Amino acid sequence: MSAPPLRRRGRRLTSIVAIGLLATLVGCGAVPADTDDTLDRVTGGDLRVGITHNPPWTDTSGSSARPSGTEVDLVEHLADELDAEIVWTESSEAALAEALNRGDLDLAIGGFTDDTPWTELAAITTPYTEAADPYGTVKKHVLLTRMGENRFLVTTEQFLREHGSDR
Repeated sequence: MSAPPLRRRGRRLTSIVAIGLLATLVGCGAVPADTDDTLDRVTGGDLRVGITHNPPWTDTSGSSARPSGTEVDLVEHLADELDAEIVWTESSEAALAEALNRGDLDLAIGGFTDDTPWTELAAITTPYTEAADPYGTVKKHVLLTRMGENRFLVTTEQFLREHGSDR
């Protein structure tokens, strides 16, 4: 015995909608996506990292050309995983946030916390560690990335989940 005509139409409509959704998802490519293909450009290329002096997270006062600090070590490990060379740019937090917004940088580090004032100019990662500030207040630490570069952001966050640690 066959299904009533309305039930067959409902199944057919459901099948058509499911096929349409599948075709849409397949056509979208990698989700999430980067608006300017940052992850593709950085992988095997240059990772443009802005840095501001904020020990112990970042220290740019050493005599060598290489900065140091816990976030420097973390980002160097990220660059290794992406087979990327880091191109460092040292500046103030405000200048780094502006450079991210313009697309001149891919990432910025400097002991930023999740209450950073730069969220209108840059995307922030999910917190990767917590540490007390000099006043004893526990702060959640994040890195800054370019807005719209969601695939790069998600890749960075996955890395931070695996390699970020409590201080």
